[in-house]
Amino acid sequence: MLRKALIGVGVLLGIVVLVSVMLYWRYYEPLPRCTPSSQADSLARCMMASVDKAAWDSLRYVSWSFMGQHDYVWDKWRYLVEVRWKDRRVVLHTNTLQGKVWIGDEEVVGKKANRLLRRAWTFFCNDSYWLNPVVKAFDPGTQRCLVTLEDGRQGLMVHYSSGGVTPGDSYVWILDNACRPLAWKMWVQVIPIGGVETTWEGWQQLPTGAWVATCHGALGRSMEMIQHLRTGNTLAALGLREDPFAHFRLALPSPPVQ
Repeated sequence: MLRKALIGVGVLLGIVVLVSVMLYWRYYEPLPRCTPSSQADSLARCMMASVDKAAWDSLRYVSWSFMGQHDYVWDKWRYLVEVRWKDRRVVLHTNTLQGKVWIGDEEVVGKKANRLLRRAWTFFCNDSYWLNPVVKAFDPGTQRCLVTLEDGRQGLMVHYSSGGVTPGDSYVWILDNACRPLAWKMWVQVIPIGGVETTWEGWQQLPTGAWVATCHGALGRSMEMIQHLRTGNTLAALGLREDPFAHFRLALPSPPVQ
């Protein structure tokens, strides 16, 4: 029985490897080479204007669920976020990475708390980036350049040399005539196949006027990745009666300049 089981496992692993190699050769694209330019910067500014970055910056609170797995309440002005998954709850300061952790109703401390704080930070970096990466085209450590893709389309590459949990990632935006994203191609550490393309769909306009895409498609299938999205400049707008960050006792900075 053990020998048959081992043979079965070997066959399964062989199939996985074969499929992986086929997918790699079918979809892999090398990272395009390009030179940063003022034209690319202008296109990036046009892209950010198409989703109204100023309106996004003026927005204080955002809550959403990422693919039904991680739930967030984010106070953008105080750099605080509450992350929930399974029976875990983490309240995190996104600049200092300090925070508090609970499993169920019990607060966790020590090394276990540090591990969960780091995991919450990793979740937040990924999931908030999918929420609105358009406005991050000029983040510190970014470079922008224009590329011509293999199918002849022009793209705007944004390369992140620092920041987040996977510095070195690159994204090529494919835009419509109004500079709003239609799709992007990704060269990222978490995906072994370079140049994977996903669409940007399901655009929603938020109360401040900003736009975000909630759905993304690849290989002919679309998925609502940003779910239960609520925004506002009060917690009540999110349907919350209590401030989940009250115990931090942080002074509120002045609102962004309009």
